[in-house]
Amino acid sequence: YTIHNRSDKTVRVMPKTVIVLEGILLFHDSELREMMDLKIFVDTDADERILRRIIRDTEERGRTLDSVITQYLTTVKPMHNAFVEPYKRYADIIVPGGGSNPVVLDMIMTRISKQLG
Repeated sequence: YTIHNRSDKTVRVMPKTVIVLEGILLFHDSELREMMDLKIFVDTDADERILRRIIRDTEERGRTLDSVITQYLTTVKPMHNAFVEPYKRYADIIVPGGGSNPVVLDMIMTRISKQLG
Protein backbone atom coordinates (compact mmCIF):
# COMPACT_ATOMS: atom_id res chain seq x y z
CA TYR A 1 0.00 0.00 0.00
CA THR A 2 1.09 3.57 -0.38
CA ILE A 3 0.01 4.00 3.28
CA HIS A 4 0.95 1.21 5.69
CA ASN A 5 -1.41 0.76 8.63
CA ARG A 6 -3.02 -2.01 10.66
CA SER A 7 -6.54 -2.41 11.92
CA ASP A 8 -7.10 -2.17 15.66
CA LYS A 9 -10.07 -4.59 15.46
CA THR A 10 -9.93 -8.02 17.07
CA VAL A 11 -12.17 -10.91 16.05
CA ARG A 12 -12.85 -13.51 18.74
CA VAL A 13 -13.30 -17.04 17.35
CA MET A 14 -15.34 -19.44 19.42
CA PRO A 15 -14.61 -23.19 19.36
CA LYS A 16 -16.11 -25.01 16.38
CA THR A 17 -15.70 -28.43 14.78
CA VAL A 18 -13.54 -26.93 12.04
CA ILE A 19 -11.70 -23.61 12.13
CA VAL A 20 -9.63 -22.61 9.13
CA LEU A 21 -6.62 -20.40 9.82
CA GLU A 22 -4.77 -18.68 7.00
CA GLY A 23 -1.51 -16.82 7.03
CA ILE A 24 2.07 -17.09 5.88
CA LEU A 25 3.49 -17.05 9.42
CA LEU A 26 1.08 -19.47 11.13
CA PHE A 27 3.59 -22.28 11.54
CA HIS A 28 6.12 -20.03 13.29
CA ASP A 29 4.27 -20.20 16.62
CA SER A 30 4.84 -23.67 18.10
CA GLU A 31 1.96 -23.31 20.59
CA LEU A 32 -0.45 -22.54 17.75
CA ARG A 33 0.97 -25.39 15.65
CA GLU A 34 0.26 -27.84 18.47
CA MET A 35 -3.42 -26.84 18.46
CA MET A 36 -3.83 -27.62 14.76
CA ASP A 37 -5.16 -31.03 13.69
CA LEU A 38 -4.14 -30.55 10.07
CA LYS A 39 -1.43 -28.20 8.83
CA ILE A 40 -1.38 -27.33 5.14
CA PHE A 41 1.35 -25.40 3.35
CA VAL A 42 0.40 -24.04 -0.08
CA ASP A 43 3.65 -23.92 -2.03
CA THR A 44 3.82 -21.43 -4.89
CA ASP A 45 6.73 -21.01 -7.29
CA ALA A 46 8.85 -17.89 -6.64
CA ASP A 47 8.30 -16.64 -10.21
CA GLU A 48 4.55 -16.75 -9.72
CA ARG A 49 4.81 -15.00 -6.35
CA ILE A 50 6.77 -12.06 -7.80
CA LEU A 51 4.48 -11.75 -10.82
CA ARG A 52 1.36 -11.70 -8.63
CA ARG A 53 2.97 -9.08 -6.40
CA ILE A 54 3.94 -6.88 -9.34
CA ILE A 55 0.42 -6.97 -10.77
CA ARG A 56 -1.28 -6.42 -7.40
CA ASP A 57 1.01 -3.68 -6.13
CA THR A 58 1.10 -1.68 -9.37
CA GLU A 59 -2.58 -2.01 -10.29
CA GLU A 60 -4.28 -2.05 -6.89
CA ARG A 61 -1.87 -0.24 -4.61
CA GLY A 62 -0.49 2.46 -6.87
CA ARG A 63 3.15 1.48 -6.54
CA THR A 64 5.82 1.73 -9.21
CA LEU A 65 7.41 -1.33 -10.77
CA ASP A 66 10.83 -0.24 -9.45
CA SER A 67 9.52 0.05 -5.89
CA VAL A 68 7.89 -3.40 -6.05
CA ILE A 69 11.06 -5.04 -7.38
CA THR A 70 13.28 -3.28 -4.86
CA GLN A 71 11.05 -4.26 -1.95
CA TYR A 72 10.81 -7.85 -3.18
CA LEU A 73 14.57 -8.29 -3.55
CA THR A 74 15.57 -6.49 -0.35
CA THR A 75 12.77 -7.54 2.01
CA VAL A 76 10.13 -9.94 0.74
CA LYS A 77 12.34 -12.66 -0.75
CA PRO A 78 14.88 -12.74 2.12
CA MET A 79 12.09 -12.76 4.71
CA HIS A 80 10.26 -15.54 2.86
CA ASN A 81 13.46 -17.60 2.80
CA ALA A 82 14.09 -16.98 6.50
CA PHE A 83 10.61 -17.07 8.04
CA VAL A 84 8.18 -18.85 5.69
CA GLU A 85 9.98 -21.50 3.65
CA PRO A 86 11.70 -23.24 6.61
CA TYR A 87 8.40 -23.73 8.42
CA LYS A 88 6.81 -25.81 5.68
CA ARG A 89 8.56 -28.79 7.31
CA TYR A 90 5.84 -28.62 9.98
CA ALA A 91 3.06 -29.10 7.43
CA ASP A 92 1.15 -32.35 7.26
CA ILE A 93 0.34 -31.63 3.62
CA ILE A 94 2.29 -29.52 1.14
CA VAL A 95 0.16 -28.42 -1.81
CA PRO A 96 2.35 -27.82 -4.86
CA GLY A 97 1.34 -25.46 -7.63
CA GLY A 98 -0.15 -22.70 -5.52
CA GLY A 99 -3.27 -24.63 -4.62
CA SER A 100 -4.16 -25.63 -8.19
CA ASN A 101 -3.86 -29.31 -7.47
CA PRO A 102 -7.25 -31.07 -7.64
CA VAL A 103 -5.99 -34.36 -6.19
CA VAL A 104 -4.61 -32.71 -3.06
CA LEU A 105 -7.62 -30.39 -2.74
CA ASP A 106 -9.95 -33.41 -2.89
CA MET A 107 -7.89 -35.13 -0.20
CA ILE A 108 -8.13 -32.05 2.04
CA MET A 109 -11.89 -31.72 1.51
CA THR A 110 -12.37 -35.42 2.33
CA ARG A 111 -10.46 -34.96 5.59
CA ILE A 112 -12.50 -31.89 6.55
CA SER A 113 -15.76 -33.66 5.67
CA LYS A 114 -14.80 -36.54 7.96
CA GLN A 115 -14.04 -34.07 10.74
CA LEU A 116 -17.49 -32.52 10.31
CA GLY A 117 -19.10 -35.97 10.54
